[in-house]
Amino acid sequence: MAATRTAEAAVATIPRPRDHTVSGTARARRWTRQWPLLPLIVTVLLLALPVSDAGTGDDPAMRPADLASGLAVLVCLVRLLYLRQRPLTPAAALVLGLPALGFAVATVTAADPSAALPGFVRYLQVFVLVPAAVCLLIRDAQGFRIVVGALVLLALVQGVTGIHQYATASGASYMGEDIRAVGTFGPGDIMGMATVVAFGLLVTSAYVLRAPQGAPRWLRPCALGATVVLLVALVLSFSRGSWIATAFAALALIALTGPRPAVRALAVLTATGVVLVGGFGIGSEMVSQRLTSITEVTGTPDQSVTDRYTMWAAAASMWREEPAAGVGLKGFPAHRDGHASIALSAGSDTAGAGQEFRKQPLLSPHNMYLLVLGEQGLIGLTALAGSWLAVLVGGVHRLVVGRGRRETAVDCGLVAAGLMIWQLVDFLYADIGGPSTVLTGIVIGLAAWWALTGPERARAA
Repeated sequence: MAATRTAEAAVATIPRPRDHTVSGTARARRWTRQWPLLPLIVTVLLLALPVSDAGTGDDPAMRPADLASGLAVLVCLVRLLYLRQRPLTPAAALVLGLPALGFAVATVTAADPSAALPGFVRYLQVFVLVPAAVCLLIRDAQGFRIVVGALVLLALVQGVTGIHQYATASGASYMGEDIRAVGTFGPGDIMGMATVVAFGLLVTSAYVLRAPQGAPRWLRPCALGATVVLLVALVLSFSRGSWIATAFAALALIALTGPRPAVRALAVLTATGVVLVGGFGIGSEMVSQRLTSITEVTGTPDQSVTDRYTMWAAAASMWREEPAAGVGLKGFPAHRDGHASIALSAGSDTAGAGQEFRKQPLLSPHNMYLLVLGEQGLIGLTALAGSWLAVLVGGVHRLVVGRGRRETAVDCGLVAAGLMIWQLVDFLYADIGGPSTVLTGIVIGLAAWWALTGPERARAA
């Protein structure tokens, strides 16, 4: 009998295979329930496709990524109407729906409402529908990480393509040489690659600073390597606005992680910059000239700087003419010449990256806040900027409060805060337009998910 009991005890200590089966089934179930994210993932990855000449600049034609984002919105409608699943909370509905008020007023009060209607649809897509779809389709922290993982993959594809363009002199034309890294977006959307790479850089930097709980050991070294690659690509984009926005967002990320991680991160960041620019001399002379041109407004400044400040003044003049509701959505090109000074050039020269020389017209002020102010007036700017500010403040507050709680997915909060800060700073030097515009909606949606959803949906997965 004693021998029998000993044998039974020994058998009881052996791990049963069905335990692993149950565990594996649970993991598989967690992944399969993320299928609604497929339209969002496809939307992001489709931006890796080369952009044709017909789909560059401010051409409003629908692109594959825009169609995929429409599919994401449709999936949300089906889930809400037929499956009765997870509507937005009242706070989220208010914050995300508020900009639609300004869009509607600017469209109705425009001199030609029919001409403003395409702008209404585009703004509604980017700033209301896509962010709401992101909030509804992401179920938990795991879903959030899947979407930002697709964003990093896109950034690496574009970044490596851009580095190759610089190394082989097959990029966009810059200072007489075809060396500007533009990825697959082409010279017609020189901000596209810089935007995508900056988003990916902030995600990988957040994972270097604060990896998810239970993450494999290889995640942080891989994130660090990807950060270096994306940093090189961002430098070679020669995009001043992206540099400034990335610097602000990176410093904010470092500050939000706490004092000790912040000191280590600053040391690593400084060393990396010294090695890349000082040691290897990656675009050091051109980078220096590009940085200097930011503040050159007298003497012989860069013509692009002169054009930008001239268009800023034109947008402000439009607002003074129609302070409440602006001149109407998509009204800046039609009113530009009546408000701009003679210092404005006929357009910017684009060439290289497989495209012949062409003059690209200047159809926006390259400042989102001034564009909204000029086209939508104080009503539109208050509604849109108020929505963004609510998302940013809510996200940062939640991150600071939950930073010490183990059940909170702090890595998601860091990514969301970094992306939102980048976007709001970049809007000082850029506006929407081009193939990468749909990513703006996804980024705002990611930040809104973190800031506005219930605590149970942001717990570590």
